Amino acid sequence: MTEDERVEDLLRGLTPQVLGALVRRYGRFDSCEDAVQEALLAAVTRWPVEGLPEDPRAWLVTVASRRLIDEWRSESARRRREEHSAATEPAPDPEQDPGAAAASAHDDTLSLLFLCCHPALSVPSQLALTLRAVGGLSTAEIASAFLVPEATMAQRIVRAKQSIRRAGLRFELPAPADRADRLRVVLQALYLVFNEGYAPTSGAAGPRVELTAEAIRLTRMLAEAVPDEGEVAGLLALLLLTDARRAARVDDLGGLVPLAEQRRELWDADHIAEGVALITATLGRGPVGPYQLQAAIAAVHDEAAGDADTDWAEILALYEVLERVSPGPVVTLNRAVAVARVHGPRAGLALLGTLDGDDRMAHTHRLAAVRAHLLELAGDTAAAREAYRDAARRTASVAEQRYLALRAARLS
Repeated sequence: MTEDERVEDLLRGLTPQVLGALVRRYGRFDSCEDAVQEALLAAVTRWPVEGLPEDPRAWLVTVASRRLIDEWRSESARRRREEHSAATEPAPDPEQDPGAAAASAHDDTLSLLFLCCHPALSVPSQLALTLRAVGGLSTAEIASAFLVPEATMAQRIVRAKQSIRRAGLRFELPAPADRADRLRVVLQALYLVFNEGYAPTSGAAGPRVELTAEAIRLTRMLAEAVPDEGEVAGLLALLLLTDARRAARVDDLGGLVPLAEQRRELWDADHIAEGVALITATLGRGPVGPYQLQAAIAAVHDEAAGDADTDWAEILALYEVLERVSPGPVVTLNRAVAVARVHGPRAGLALLGTLDGDDRMAHTHRLAAVRAHLLELAGDTAAAREAYRDAARRTASVAEQRYLALRAARLS
């Protein structure tokens, strides 16, 4: 990893913490985010040349605070010139306020998560803003996760920031009575951040460990804050059980390795043990939610000695319950694979056919990729080859493009 890449990884992890510190001190989410972006640009320019500061987070908080205050002073001066008013925005100078640096010692990321997931915003806007502000994902990455055009997602994020400002939303953890609905969106955002790190939707880079690690860290914090929430424990178990396979997911040449072909001795036994223990303790303790069910499916995979030893009948049963609890095209897509393993590839292909008219599948390569795999299992080589090529054209991930193109070439 180059020095520039190390700096980028560090900044990605610090960004939500710095933004949280500024919003807690000054309010005005949109202005604080703009100031943080300018501080990040300054860090990218200066740190590789000057070296890392002694406290990178405090450095970013101070620089962002200065930019924010400069903006407010300029705005106040403009208003004075236009209105002949002496009014100014109260904002301490970080050079004279040691609290600006001290603020960086407190991790406000959970409060920032819940602010972004305020019910005053629509659920899609909550998720989009959370992924941008806390997950550090680009607009293109968020659009890919939601299966919508990038321009649509950009407008959604802008509207969410404007809504926070107009509503004057407070930067604080919600009361227990208000927590349930916001918690559901927080969990979905953490899940999406993890997925973007585990399987990036675009670019040439492989798995983004900094994103998966941050998603797990924040989910642990959330589990400590709300220990009686079964779905929080379920999500943490799911992330651990999935992340356990990371070392085997890419080969020595950087190529993707499908689950059935992975070297299971490379899987993280500690993550598996912790994840299995979490989901075992959680299931049956209360209402079963989608993250608990997905964690149970991941546990069946992780505890199997090999692909041939996997209990696909149990996995199919779990997917059938999951589709009743949380229906959606991605769940149906995954259930089709389990159907194919239990009842044969033609049965799986028949289920896939029910998704052909679903507009949510129009912006993703997943349907074509799964169809290619099942066609290959069914022995329809020519159709599988074309489906792999179609899937490769539809994905923006270079790693997935290579994998799918190689699968197609192997069938030539």
